[in-house]
Amino acid sequence: MIKSSDSLEDLFKKLNTSKAGLSGNEASSRLHTYGYNEVSEKKESSILKFLKKFWTPISWMLELTIIITFILGKYDDSLIILFLLIFNGVISFTQESKADNAVELLKKKLSAQARVLRDGKWNVIETKFLVPGDIVHLRLGDVVPADIKIIDDELEIDQSALTGESLSVTRKKGDTIYSSSVVKRGECNGLVTETGSKTYFGKTTELVEIAKTKSHIEELIMKIIKDLIAIDTILVIALILFSIYRGVDITEVIPFALVILIASIPVALPATFTIAMSLGALHMSKRGEIVTRLSAIEDAASMDTLCMDKTGTITENKLTIKTPKVYTGDELSLIKYASYASQRKSEDPIDDAILDYADLKSVKIDYANRSKFTPFDPSIKRTEAIINEAGKSVKIVKGAPQVISELTGNVPETYENDIKYFSSQGFRIISVAAGTDKLEILGVIPLYDPPRKDSRDLITELKQLSVSPVMITGDNSLIAEEVAGEIGLDKKLCNAENIKGNYAGASDCSVFAEVFPEDKYYIVKALQKSGHIVGMTGDGVNDSPALKQAEFGVAVASATDVAKASASVVLTHSGLTDIVDGIKSGRRIYQRMLTYTLNKIIKVIQIVFFLTLSFFVVGFFVTTAFDVILLIFANDFVTMAIATDNVGYSIKPERWNVNSLISSSVILSAFLVVESFIFLYIGLYAGLRISQIHTFIFDMLVFSGQFTVYMVRERKRFFNSMPSKILLLSSIVDIIIISFISYYGILVTAIPLKFILISIGLTFIWMVFMDTIKNVVFRHYKL
Repeated sequence: MIKSSDSLEDLFKKLNTSKAGLSGNEASSRLHTYGYNEVSEKKESSILKFLKKFWTPISWMLELTIIITFILGKYDDSLIILFLLIFNGVISFTQESKADNAVELLKKKLSAQARVLRDGKWNVIETKFLVPGDIVHLRLGDVVPADIKIIDDELEIDQSALTGESLSVTRKKGDTIYSSSVVKRGECNGLVTETGSKTYFGKTTELVEIAKTKSHIEELIMKIIKDLIAIDTILVIALILFSIYRGVDITEVIPFALVILIASIPVALPATFTIAMSLGALHMSKRGEIVTRLSAIEDAASMDTLCMDKTGTITENKLTIKTPKVYTGDELSLIKYASYASQRKSEDPIDDAILDYADLKSVKIDYANRSKFTPFDPSIKRTEAIINEAGKSVKIVKGAPQVISELTGNVPETYENDIKYFSSQGFRIISVAAGTDKLEILGVIPLYDPPRKDSRDLITELKQLSVSPVMITGDNSLIAEEVAGEIGLDKKLCNAENIKGNYAGASDCSVFAEVFPEDKYYIVKALQKSGHIVGMTGDGVNDSPALKQAEFGVAVASATDVAKASASVVLTHSGLTDIVDGIKSGRRIYQRMLTYTLNKIIKVIQIVFFLTLSFFVVGFFVTTAFDVILLIFANDFVTMAIATDNVGYSIKPERWNVNSLISSSVILSAFLVVESFIFLYIGLYAGLRISQIHTFIFDMLVFSGQFTVYMVRERKRFFNSMPSKILLLSSIVDIIIISFISYYGILVTAIPLKFILISIGLTFIWMVFMDTIKNVVFRHYKL
């Protein structure tokens, strides 16, 4: 039984482990005993999810229609509408389940990592495989993966996920830190004491949490639909009043008026959007981008500014040492002392560069001579070590040049000029000092993080997509300008302090230098205040506020757990080139959603105005209430296939313009209303009975709706690109089924084959005619 009061010695005995860690075989055995270091999510019952499909505004209106038709004695209509209601629920539930499964797959790919000592070697494994008795190494920015007892050193811990208090606490050797806490400062080795459901927090931190807020596009479309329903309501009132005036049986009018209102509601909207976003997320995951918030794909389409960290994104994030400047001794001696003030397990890029250079130069380091080591601390900006050399205790410090010079009080004559020279060349400089009683600067080590080979291409592609790249770096302005020049970025240099409160000035900057991590939040906010849709890349715990503030937060492959948790997209490949594909994917999805929206608005206006006006003209309903219900399902659920359509992407950020959408839709729908009256005239002239006219008009509305999709999906001519196979197949099947039921009189009154063929042929010809008008309208309204 593990107790919080147990000492380290007691815990090592209880857990049967040591500071050398567990063996791989023992860890596997314990994994079988203790289970995975995770707690299963409580998921909503599938039955409850399915039943909720019948508790929505759309379902309420259909259910009300069923009740009214049943009361009026139209039992066949009631049963058929009930069937369609259930069919709607099944389809929506099935598609949502597929989307949930897709998101779960993505979440599994985005798993937390931990550094653990196994078989005497440090390895990086998924936190779910940790077991009691493991030795782990924690550092700045890590999310504590289990309940852990600190073995050495001390940490500053953020426990806000546990306590709700924002102030950090200090934990020393022998103290316990709990799962889901965040390391704010320091690093240490720790002993895993509890995992999974037995941890204090009760479960591991969930890195991926899909936002439940309504998407921007859905909010926009629902606003449009509310306006359409308002128009429909006015028409329905006029319809009822006209019916009373003409003496039409009110029991015939009410169901019809109700379904006209239903026709304004986007029955397939939730499923269509979910499918589109899920397919986009799966596509992006194959290209190295794990989407943790589906609505972020929409933001990718609108993003016009991308803020990028220099280190690790624009550059290699693998420092390389150039020829050091030595003041005392020789180069090998300088590297030896610098190596004593470094350690590999810290995974600090400067330490790694120095130790790699030491290996290259065959410098022998005996760490048994090192009696103390203090890892890098941002507050003091240096590392320290004490070694025993020739019977004497030698102190070594390694860090920022200005910090080291202040510690020594005496600098070499050329020291300042050397620092300026290396800085102007784009080098990062580390100074090394050592001494017994008094520290003496031994030399400076220039390090260079070269731009990635693909960085210049990335900047070029972003500009081609009309996305303004902005580089953010903590390095000085000289280094920032040097790197900006190498990658083809405009050298419009700014300081973060200058834009706080001066939001207008942020848009003029392409490089921010000497930036503190917390300043990134203000930079993003300033750009947003200036009217930009902002993307932000980050990798550290201090990047979290900026990643959350940005519309499109991206955590790079090497990011800490906290950064990944804050971001809406996580890259699995180094660099940022995958973001370009994300932008293109977002814009393609925008085009699909624009097609769906245009088609829906156009068809609503056509159906509502034609059915209402035709009643005023001929004095009878040109189609039945049931036909309208059937039409909604025949068109809406087939047009869900738009989510799979082959579309191009815009070279400019996409922005929704409600006025343009409505205006263009009204113009195009007016031509469709004319088409509808032509069909009505043909039916009357051909001597069709009223029940046959119902079917003839029903066919026209279905076929016209299908062909309208192909007209609006292309900004040029409808034949300019091939639709997806799924979309094309769904339309063909829909036309065949509707033709079949119309000919054989299933659910509708049978009509001769020639009228079905006339309906197909004329709606296609009318679509070709309207395609020319569409081009003029779309160019005018810039769609």
